[in-house]
Amino acid sequence: MSDLDRLRAMNAAVRRRDSLLHQELAEKSAQRADAERPGFEGMADEFGAESIVLRQGRPVLAIKRDQAELVLEEADTVTWRDRLTAASAHITRAARSVGRVEVEGHSLAWLGTGWLIAPDTIITNRHVAGEFGRDTGTTFVFREGLGGTAMVASIDLLEEIDRGESLAFQLTEILYIEDTNGPDLAFLRVEQIAGDNPPVPIRLSETSQPDELVAVIGYPARDSRIPDADLMDEIFGNVYDKKRLAPGQLMEPREGTLVHDCSTLGGNSGSVLLSLDTGEAVGLHFAGRFLQGNLAVPSQVVAQRLDDLRSGRPMRQPMIEAGAAPLASPSAPSVAGASSTMSFLVPLTVTVQLGDPTVAGAPGVTVAAGSSGARMEETGETFVETRVEDYLDRTGYDPAFLGDGFAVPLPVVTADLDDVLTFEFAGERQQVLKYEHFSVQMGTRRKLLRWSAVNIDGTTEIENLGRPGWRNDPRIPTDAQIRDAPYGNSPKFARGHMTRREYPNWGTQEIAERANADTMHVTNVAPQMQTFNGGVWLQLEGYALQNARKSDVKICVATGPIFAEEDPVKYGVTIPVEFWKVIAFIHDDTGKLSATGYTMSQLSHLKDEEFVFGAHDTAQRTISSIEARTGLSFGPLAALDPFVEPEGVEPPVLTDVSQIKLV
Repeated sequence: MSDLDRLRAMNAAVRRRDSLLHQELAEKSAQRADAERPGFEGMADEFGAESIVLRQGRPVLAIKRDQAELVLEEADTVTWRDRLTAASAHITRAARSVGRVEVEGHSLAWLGTGWLIAPDTIITNRHVAGEFGRDTGTTFVFREGLGGTAMVASIDLLEEIDRGESLAFQLTEILYIEDTNGPDLAFLRVEQIAGDNPPVPIRLSETSQPDELVAVIGYPARDSRIPDADLMDEIFGNVYDKKRLAPGQLMEPREGTLVHDCSTLGGNSGSVLLSLDTGEAVGLHFAGRFLQGNLAVPSQVVAQRLDDLRSGRPMRQPMIEAGAAPLASPSAPSVAGASSTMSFLVPLTVTVQLGDPTVAGAPGVTVAAGSSGARMEETGETFVETRVEDYLDRTGYDPAFLGDGFAVPLPVVTADLDDVLTFEFAGERQQVLKYEHFSVQMGTRRKLLRWSAVNIDGTTEIENLGRPGWRNDPRIPTDAQIRDAPYGNSPKFARGHMTRREYPNWGTQEIAERANADTMHVTNVAPQMQTFNGGVWLQLEGYALQNARKSDVKICVATGPIFAEEDPVKYGVTIPVEFWKVIAFIHDDTGKLSATGYTMSQLSHLKDEEFVFGAHDTAQRTISSIEARTGLSFGPLAALDPFVEPEGVEPPVLTDVSQIKLV
């Protein structure tokens, strides 16, 4: 489904549930037939019109002086103006009780949203409270912070746009954090430490109805995972971290969870989902699913847990059923508008699909199951078969690629995080799979690569080669490779290339085509959420090439997954949460060999939680720290690394490649 098709579908769903809004949208759509959105040549008119229609139906407004600022732009509607005006007393009362959860001793200054559920009690999400609190088995305590002392948390019930005052409550006690099998909630004891006129707690609703008009009040944070940042800025007015109101409607409940279509971002975790009719909380927002709806813990479940807490009854028990039909998969994170799933839902986001049209029949390939190849049932991709003899001429990665005196050896396994796969090929026992211009080493237990290393020649790269079909490597057992299990359309995973398809595509046309096909082996991939492999992470090799010796413009890159005991199991496969990359080249300014390391995490993408932790962002790391975490040695490269990690804190997130330290 294309970006435009997804927008049409979302618009149709909003209109179908809201006849009054539908009438107004239909009238305005007819008036905006010439709407354009820059950057979408060829479909700008229709895409722009569809985008505006959806923004009209689900606006995001500022909360100022506890009131929703009904300064609606051209893209907003009279329908919502009237509705929000009628509900203004409810909104004002509730907005005064919603705050930003802030923390000292954490790598981030604030963690999400919370709201007063009782005069001395705040409710937020488990995954927010879990950042500063933990369960000891008998009680809940604050975690140790960066300075070695316990973290200190508070909640500021103001933090509004253009407002400098504070209405702060200290979080004095962690009353309860639900375990991972229960609803995503936590209760915190608070004590007012600043400001006057304490707000009134938000009452919990006893009922909720599909199509009920609601609004989320919380603190959306700018999310670097969103593939279309301009569109996100458009929806949220390029204003983040401040109290906002996003109206919408309830959808059909699914298996103990409310579903709604208000526009939210990371940071909205713990927001109140407020009924505009009654001013009561119908739910506790916690996540979203791709073009299906945002998720909230029903108010009845919250009330049950709160009553259990007050009465001293055991807390961990099944949620109240609020419906029967589950969402697509309990493991699917969210992004509305990206073909990947991430912990983010704005009903108006452009879909970014990974993958090119599949072309079967690359050089040296025998196509299985007829001339079109074997089709993968779920995704429609082509899978082809190859012969063992096709690999006899592969020489693989060249450690001497950068020239005499600048050897960059292959990684060497030093720790038993996974046994190295040994196989018989060309009459020898081998452990390295050699391809065209790159090599791979496989592990046996997780059936994933330990590393993939490639030589990249920026002077002779051949571009615009077609995308061949996927393939197993016939040199190793089929059951030692993961072909299908976790891969497929959302919410499943993409096959994330470790050595990207373009990187070894240099030399003659024939060699480049062979290298292009070789990258499509399942031995060269790991399960990744579909928009994970982008941003600064995608720009690292290009930036290194820009700084490499101008006469050669060559670099060596090794990359792979980090295997950790806490990695989650999804679709029967243990999914790597983090990935590493080490880049080596001769620096043009110094004439010396330089090497740098990086990590990136997909943790936030793997959770049904909506919050920006920053762990998903690319960070520069010392090569020695990557060696320690991967059980690999990069030989002399660690000693050549110019980067020094800040002591006691996480290295800064890379927002631009110019921040990288190369010398």
